[in-house]
Amino acid sequence: MGFQQRRRARPAGEAPPQADGPDADPMEVAREIALRILTMRDHSRQELGDKLAAKDVPEDTIVELLDRFEEVGLLNDENFAQQWTRARRNSRKLSRAAVRRELQTKGVDRDLIEDTLSGIGHEDEVELATVLAQKKWRQVQNLPREVAYRRMAGALARKGYSSSVVAEVVRSVMQGEDPAPEPW
Repeated sequence: MGFQQRRRARPAGEAPPQADGPDADPMEVAREIALRILTMRDHSRQELGDKLAAKDVPEDTIVELLDRFEEVGLLNDENFAQQWTRARRNSRKLSRAAVRRELQTKGVDRDLIEDTLSGIGHEDEVELATVLAQKKWRQVQNLPREVAYRRMAGALARKGYSSSVVAEVVRSVMQGEDPAPEPW
């Protein structure tokens, strides 16, 4: 069959959809596009609006559709920011600063970003950076110390960690210490 996709069989008498025909309702077309996009993952209002605009959906239709999606709970920037933050910190071990940059590029309001990230403190950054550094240490521990330090520091810096967190964590991991002892 190659790169062509199989089409699902339609029940007898069902007409093929005319979503892009000359008589198509722009709101219905936009709704179908938006729902398809949202089935992949949640999006911010700005991000979904940009994708609809790229599909040549009229601006007034986009605004109306996004407002309606917010009303019914299909679109919520606060939930999106919280889920995005949790996912990026858990899966990619990104720093607070890196997540902030990502949320900004997705069009999330700055105040909402700050509210979402307000619960992440220095100790949380050190803890997450330590997980990364320990993993990297297993790969570089047989290299000369300067090289191992540079590689570990570079890995943490690429995840957006500050130089103070990087220095603290890398030094502790290389010395075999736990930089973030568990509270009693």
